[in-house]
Amino acid sequence: MDKLMLDTSTKGKRGVHLYDRDFETRVEKLVPKSYLRKKPAELPELGESEIMRYFVNLSGKNHHVDKGFYPLGSCTMKYNPKINEETAGLPGFQHIHPQQPDDTVQGALKLLYEIGKNLCEIGGLSAITLQPSAGAHGELTGLMTIRAYHESKGHPRKYVLVPDSAHGTNPASVSIAGYKSKTLKSDENGLVDIEELKNALDQDTAAFMLTNPNTLGLFEKNVKQITSLVHEAGGLVYMDGANMNALLGIVRPGDLGVDIVHFNLHKTFSTPHGGGGPGSGPIAVTRELDSFLPYPCVRQSKGAYSMDCKRPQSIGKVSSFYGNFSVIVRAYTYIRMLGSPGLRRVAEQAIINSNYLLSKVKDDYDLPYKQTPMHEFVISGNRQKEKGVKTLDIAKRLLDFGVHAPTVYFPLIVNEAMMIEPTETESRATLDAFAQALKQIATEVETEPDTVKSAPHTTVISRLDEAGAARQLNVRYNRQDE
Repeated sequence: MDKLMLDTSTKGKRGVHLYDRDFETRVEKLVPKSYLRKKPAELPELGESEIMRYFVNLSGKNHHVDKGFYPLGSCTMKYNPKINEETAGLPGFQHIHPQQPDDTVQGALKLLYEIGKNLCEIGGLSAITLQPSAGAHGELTGLMTIRAYHESKGHPRKYVLVPDSAHGTNPASVSIAGYKSKTLKSDENGLVDIEELKNALDQDTAAFMLTNPNTLGLFEKNVKQITSLVHEAGGLVYMDGANMNALLGIVRPGDLGVDIVHFNLHKTFSTPHGGGGPGSGPIAVTRELDSFLPYPCVRQSKGAYSMDCKRPQSIGKVSSFYGNFSVIVRAYTYIRMLGSPGLRRVAEQAIINSNYLLSKVKDDYDLPYKQTPMHEFVISGNRQKEKGVKTLDIAKRLLDFGVHAPTVYFPLIVNEAMMIEPTETESRATLDAFAQALKQIATEVETEPDTVKSAPHTTVISRLDEAGAARQLNVRYNRQDE
């Protein structure tokens, strides 16, 4: 195992020199003595080149989208164009402070205003908040907005309906927002069962949460009937936008009767996430819900931009200031670089890549739902499990081929599920190589199953005891000389 920075530290070595020699003296005068350290922090003392090499070598041990294919279903791990980093690093964006007067940050406010308009147009909705920090945070903000709306009508209602194919964050967000979730079973085609929905709807239904395309990669063909039924019961329709990459420029949720949708800027609009975060999860809403959105909102008047905090019906802030600004800048860059035709092409290519890849592997694994998927698809390792090899084993074996494993064991309605999303940014050659890897593993299950069950073999560390690590978590670092 490589040594950590603390183990290679040399006392007195510096990677940076501060020119303010009186800094420590001034700190002692400004900060109460009780808050000051009794002894210096134990930080590594290294030169700049040593620090750079340490982190570069460390990053090479991890898998990331700049290193290789990352077909993580329902997470849209697309390549992040580096032009996004250039714009996010511009001094006019990087060196401003959120508490500056509005007239000194007009460029930043204009960007926030314009991306809000762009997202509303993409979603077919009227108003937006950019505050939520990610998808689940967007869900919670949307559900809080739903509660505020119903309370304004004098009846907050009790239940939110959630399909059994939904992301796990959906029912969690429902609970945090103070509602109870009711799970609806999918029909034989993996879609919302209309009769189940009809039977569940009543005067206490606050909302229905719909992921479209759903987590099987299937478009809910009855979506207009679904939204009509919910509205007839006085409820609202929330759309989980995690799979928006399949819809860009093709269909707008608002046109389907959706009242609220969240966007994952870190998925659909190519900003880093996961280890490269943070994320951003704006929600767009109908005009009827605008007044309940968090404050502040950016407003334009006579060519000037300002923050509007006078919103008496607002649910209040859900994040400091106005969300993860640098992430929003990256997404704005992506949208402006592609334009409307380019965004539609993103969705079209994502759908083509998904179906091309499925055509390559559908004979080697079980396909629980036969309909044509959109940007992602779900196959099953049931056939391999009968031979003693689990889906987790297949996922671990894929690491030996230099690709990240797809999402496994989700959605829960598919046994031994493998959820695969290639995205539009991968080449045909990459998809062919991935398909060949899945085919080879399927063959190994038949001929040498132990090779799969003991994988990975080529990674920095071998297979972890994940269950043991979860039960006996110990992240304390002990110096080697202690």
